[in-house]
Amino acid sequence: MRTGWRFKLRMGWFGLVCASGCVLGCDRGDHPGNIGKPAPEFVMSDGQQTVDLAKLRGRVVVLNLWATWCAPCVEELPSLLALQQKMPGLTVVGVSTDQDDAVYRRFLAKHQVTLLTVRDADQKVNALYGTALIPETYIIDQHGVLRRKFIGAQDWTGSEIVDYLKKLQG
Repeated sequence: MRTGWRFKLRMGWFGLVCASGCVLGCDRGDHPGNIGKPAPEFVMSDGQQTVDLAKLRGRVVVLNLWATWCAPCVEELPSLLALQQKMPGLTVVGVSTDQDDAVYRRFLAKHQVTLLTVRDADQKVNALYGTALIPETYIIDQHGVLRRKFIGAQDWTGSEIVDYLKKLQG
């Protein structure tokens, strides 16, 4: 059976798209080599709030790296706020890469952000964790060990994530 050149071209493109999807989907960094190892500790202050990761030991920490200009970050913010309300035994920490302090402060007020969040304009925490794209979120257990990494916006009130966090809390 002879196959036309258009069919071959389509199949070639289809193969290329599938191969690209596999490469990108399989190595997005959601299973980094530092899972199961101590989370890199940091102290970050933006003049109004301070995050000292070592002082959060004993609690499960949801470390969210974000920015006000990042649409997926803004999209997931309500569910992060709801998660903190739903599970007061854990700590949701936000580290924003915003450059402009005034824009950052207005955003926090407008969206009634009650999470412990600091602005890290120099992206020191992102560099420490190897984060290139935001939002990116790390789950750190009570002993300060990295347990999971999420890339992109999540529904933090979804049953799978909530169940996972409850199990981590013990």
